[in-house]
Amino acid sequence: MDLSNLQYAEGSKQSGNFRRGRGHGSGNGKTAGKGHKGQKARSGAPRPGFEGGQMPLYRRLPKRGFTNRNSKVIVGINVSALEVFENDAVVSVETLLEQGIVKNPKDGVKILGNGELTKKLTVQANAFSEGAKAKIEALGGKAEVI
Repeated sequence: MDLSNLQYAEGSKQSGNFRRGRGHGSGNGKTAGKGHKGQKARSGAPRPGFEGGQMPLYRRLPKRGFTNRNSKVIVGINVSALEVFENDAVVSVETLLEQGIVKNPKDGVKILGNGELTKKLTVQANAFSEGAKAKIEALGGKAEVI
């Protein structure tokens, strides 16, 4: 045991609502942590970002660009990554996750045509490139859009 390992005893520190202004014996009575007088001690404190009438930062900075809120993030996988599966296997987003090829499918998985494929597979994905679809179907497999 040394100073870098010290911890509070179990249950000695209470989290949750701390009741302010309940007498000086509570350790936070009288002004209840607001100090003496001034705008921040009163009930009508200004809104967040208010700078006393000075032009606030969010209005001083130039606004540029555009963010499309409807954009989708599609994960691309090359057909060469599908070589880890056995012949005649059904490849879905779940099996890609299990194999560790895809860590987070986000809004969908698209199969791309880069690399070589030597196995007949039934691939189920959100989208396929033309080259990937041709390579999968050339070996007798299926490219199914889910």
